[in-house]
Amino acid sequence: MLIKTLVENTTISEDYGNEHGLSLYIETNNRKILFDIGASELFLQNAKKLDINIADVDFLIISHGHYDHGGGLKTFLQENKKSEVFLHRLAFEKYYALRPNDKLDYVGLDGKLKHNKQIIPTSDRFFISKGIQVFSNITQKESRPTSNSGLLIENNGQMMEDTFAHEQNLVIEEDGKVLLVTGCAHNGIINILEHFHDLRGRIPDYVIGGFHLSKRSVGSEGFYTIDKIAKYLMDTKAKYYTCHCTGLEPYNQLKTVMGESIDYMSTGSKITI
Repeated sequence: MLIKTLVENTTISEDYGNEHGLSLYIETNNRKILFDIGASELFLQNAKKLDINIADVDFLIISHGHYDHGGGLKTFLQENKKSEVFLHRLAFEKYYALRPNDKLDYVGLDGKLKHNKQIIPTSDRFFISKGIQVFSNITQKESRPTSNSGLLIENNGQMMEDTFAHEQNLVIEEDGKVLLVTGCAHNGIINILEHFHDLRGRIPDYVIGGFHLSKRSVGSEGFYTIDKIAKYLMDTKAKYYTCHCTGLEPYNQLKTVMGESIDYMSTGSKITI
C-alpha cells in the first residue's frame, strides 16, 4: 500500500500547504481511497502536486463530523462524481467547540451536503469492499483524552458533552498486512486498539492517524498519560505513524519511548507498507 499525506498541521516543505486538519491518500492494489479531506480545498491543491487525480478516487471515508476532517467535502463532490462517501450516520449532527473566551464555535460539517447521492451512512461495523471496512461504537475501557474537553454536541437545543459516537476507524487488509487508520482517536487510541482486538483477535500490523494527545486551547495530555500510552503501543509490536492532533510535544515523548516503532507524517510525506 502507498500512503501520501495530502493535509496535515505541518509540512515537509514550502511546496505543500498545511492547515489544522488531516487528509490521507491510500492506494491499494486495486483501490484508490481518501481518508478525510482536511478543513478546506487544500487537499485538492496538494493532491495535484503529488500526482493524484481526485476524480479517480473510489472511496472517501470521513472519520468523524468535524470540519478539520470533512471541511473539503463540497470540493471533493465537485471534483469526483463517482466515489462513494462513507460517514457515520451521526456525522452531520451539530458539533461545537467551547473556546477559552466562552465563545461557542460551530465545528461540524456542512449540513447542506447530507443528502448528496454519493453519501452512504455507516454505523458499528460496516464492510465497504473486500478487505476494506470501518468500525465505530468503541467500548470505553480507558478514559477518553482529556483534550476532548469543550467539544460539544447540540441535542434538542441543549449543549452536551460529545461522546464521539460519530467517530469511525478504517481497516484495510492486503497482501497479509492489516492497516488501521484513525482520524483523531477521540475515543482513545488504547480503546480503539482494544476494540479492534476484540473484533479480530489480533492487533493490526500498522496504525496511522492522530491520537488526540493535544489541543490548541488546553495544551497536551499529562506526562504520565502519554508515557502509559507509549508503553502500551510498544507492547503491541505494531508500527505507528502519527500526525495532526497528536501534537509535536506528545509525539516527541512517544518517540523517546518507542523509537523506531513510531514516526510522524507531515503534508507531502509518502510511505509504502
